[in-house]
Amino acid sequence: MSEFILSAFGDEIAPDLNIQLEVLKSHNIKFIEMRGVNGRNIVDYSVDEARIIKNQLDDSRISVSAIGSPIGKINVNDDFNKHLEVFDKLLDIAKVLDTQYIRVFSFYMPKGDKPEAYRNDILPKMKKLAERAAEKGIVLLHENEKEIYGDTAERCLEIVEYVNSPNLRLTFDPANFAQCNVEAFPHAYELLKKHIEYVHIKDAIFKSGNVVPAGLGDCKIPEMLKDLKLSGYKGFLSIEPHLAAFKGLEDLENGSNILKIKESGTSSFSVAFDALDKILKSL
Repeated sequence: MSEFILSAFGDEIAPDLNIQLEVLKSHNIKFIEMRGVNGRNIVDYSVDEARIIKNQLDDSRISVSAIGSPIGKINVNDDFNKHLEVFDKLLDIAKVLDTQYIRVFSFYMPKGDKPEAYRNDILPKMKKLAERAAEKGIVLLHENEKEIYGDTAERCLEIVEYVNSPNLRLTFDPANFAQCNVEAFPHAYELLKKHIEYVHIKDAIFKSGNVVPAGLGDCKIPEMLKDLKLSGYKGFLSIEPHLAAFKGLEDLENGSNILKIKESGTSSFSVAFDALDKILKSL
């Protein structure tokens, strides 16, 4: 039997963690995908500071579904060993926050270069990340993202098949595929289905790349969720509205397509939640 568990990126609601948690509770969401906390990325916190955050989460009875980290969101030619130091600390933070998942990416490449030229550099790096995660009992979730190696369904599949580890699975982001001119459903979904561990709820218009509420774009999210349900998917649906500008956005996106439906994070989050809720009720 399938089970959809709702989570969300709290930092799109507000920078302040207290506000994030209150809004999530008002929508009866009991999990948060942790990325921006009080104006800082979670990767910038110390392990001791993470313990304070965990106490605040416990007081609100909200758990962490995954860490929405920026690991792997550097240029392939940047200092990987230095990046590994950050990653190792984040593995410890994940244990403190009591989550088994860390979202990762597969590196930017110099503009204009063919991704294939970096295959033999990037794939071993992804394998090393997974090996380190396995040592701590953490599962990495590779997210398809614009301009990284794993931006197409085929290269996402290549990554997971090369690493070949239960400690590297996939976060499926339909809107990101649309913004890369990739058909999210059924093409990417069917190709990657058996490797999908986690789903971002984010829709987009194929032609413009603009992000819109779930069901209003070209990603066929209702059809995707119906198939997930019939397939017995048990896991998180994480709401990532991207409907209004928010603090930290400029560090996350290269030329993001934000369609400002609502100016405030609270309002835009409600729009995103209501759109998903409508789809789930129809199922």
